[in-house]
Amino acid sequence: MEESREKGKRWVISTREEMRQAAIEVARVAKRKVSIFTHDLEPGIYDDPDFLEVIKRLVLSQAYSRIRVLIADPSRAIKNGNNFVHLGRRLNSYIEFRHVRDDLRTHAEAFCIADETALVYRLQAERWEGIADTFEPAVAKLYGKMFDEIWLASEVEMEFRQIGI
Repeated sequence: MEESREKGKRWVISTREEMRQAAIEVARVAKRKVSIFTHDLEPGIYDDPDFLEVIKRLVLSQAYSRIRVLIADPSRAIKNGNNFVHLGRRLNSYIEFRHVRDDLRTHAEAFCIADETALVYRLQAERWEGIADTFEPAVAKLYGKMFDEIWLASEVEMEFRQIGI
C-alpha cells in the first residue's frame, strides 16, 4: 500500500471545478488509452480546452492510443454540440463513442480511467462528489472490466460520426 502512495496521488472531489481538474490530471497519466463512462458528456468537463488538449496530445503522440467513450444519454451532447465530439469526428480512428444499451443504463456512476491505472470516479453521475487517484490499478481494472462489458454490448453512436456542415 505504501508503494502505491509513492507512485500516485489520491484526493476527494466535490465540485465541478475539482472534477474538471481531476479529469485532466487522470487523462495526463494515460500512455495509450482512456475510457470514459458518462451520462451526457458532462459539459464543462470533457469539452474543456485543457482536457481536449491532453487527449489530442495523447492520440497524436501514440500510434496505438485509443479513447473510448460510453454515453448513457447522448441527446444533450448531440443537440447542444460538444467540442469533444468535434475532436472525435476529426480523430475518428482514435476516438470512438458508443451509446449505452437501454437495459444497461442502470449504472448511476460516472468515471474516467487512464490505462487501467488511474481513475476519477463518481458514484452518482448527477453529483460532483467522488474520488480521483493517479495510481490505483486494482480499482481501475475493476471498473475497466465493467466498462469493457458495457462497451461490447453497446452500439456505435452514429450521430457522433456524422460531420455537420
